[in-house]
Amino acid sequence: MTKSNLHEKFMNKAISLSVENVDQGGGPFGAVIVKDGKLVASGVNRVTADHDPTAHAEVNAIRKACKKLKTFDLSDCVIYTSCEPCPMCLGAIYWAHISHIYYGNSKDDAKFIGFDDSFIYSELELNKEDRQVKITQLLSKEAIQAFEKWDSSETKTEY
Repeated sequence: MTKSNLHEKFMNKAISLSVENVDQGGGPFGAVIVKDGKLVASGVNRVTADHDPTAHAEVNAIRKACKKLKTFDLSDCVIYTSCEPCPMCLGAIYWAHISHIYYGNSKDDAKFIGFDDSFIYSELELNKEDRQVKITQLLSKEAIQAFEKWDSSETKTEY
């Protein structure tokens, strides 16, 4: 199978998952993670079904892949997702070190059906004091203890 055919195969799988998930009461999003041309894990959007705002397809697929591969580093993996990742999923993909993102629908397509993430991107550009969700630093001198302990630990696992 050619590389192009493999890409289409895995993108079709992500799209198929997104369509099936709508039939099962979930959101219209699906994702698969692939390593060395083999499917490692898949995920679908279960935000409303699981009452979990973080249960996006990409995040669910990342969690499953990490568990299956027994690692938090997916740098040798790629992700196929039925839609361009939202800011949260994009952050998770970066933290997982996934090397390539393939997506079907654009964020503008998602916005058209009511999944508009543009306000999050706009919020991140604002000064903290101007954001809709207020953010206040509290007990920083106490909180720094964990960072100091981590920094001096000889047994830490960097990520």
